[in-house]
Amino acid sequence: MLKIRNDEAFTGLEAAIVLIAFVVVAAVFSYVVLGAGFFTTQKSQEVVYTSVDQASSSIEIMGDVYGISETTEKGIDTVRFTVGLTAGGSPVDFSDSTMSFTTKTEVTSLGNPSSTVSTTLPTEEGDWKVLTVNNRDSDKDPSSLMLEGREQFVLGIRLPSKVTANNDFILSIRPAVGTAYSIDRTVPERVKAVNALY
Repeated sequence: MLKIRNDEAFTGLEAAIVLIAFVVVAAVFSYVVLGAGFFTTQKSQEVVYTSVDQASSSIEIMGDVYGISETTEKGIDTVRFTVGLTAGGSPVDFSDSTMSFTTKTEVTSLGNPSSTVSTTLPTEEGDWKVLTVNNRDSDKDPSSLMLEGREQFVLGIRLPSKVTANNDFILSIRPAVGTAYSIDRTVPERVKAVNALY
């Protein structure tokens, strides 16, 4: 009787090699899929943070808004108020910020503020500047127009035109990043030298 030898057997070593090949291919595939997922998640997170920065204002009014009149019978010509950052708000560079002035009959862009901090009110129509800085760290440049941390900027704005009694106006601060912050106020019926505006 003749015995036929069959050398085509599937050995344990060959089975191990095939199994390892499947595991390596699966590991590489899962690494690629996970990497793509992490990348997509990071991009989505960046979009969300950028959207929040663009859609929210970091500025808020601290205290009252005052209207100053040089000639009380004609209305107010200068506005003074204090701004600070909202809780958790991003720093705002006022050197890159612009302001606009709006009434029922006029819309005027006031542009950028004066480049230095000055304690005197602006005298030119349409000019605005940072008058004083409160709560600034002693090691920071005193002339910097970057509002950050606990700092508060006192702003002075010389209106492009006088606003008379019982009339409304809007001042909008537009930072380089984030949405504009609008201040809507009405001049009181009796105009004095200094008026709290509501």
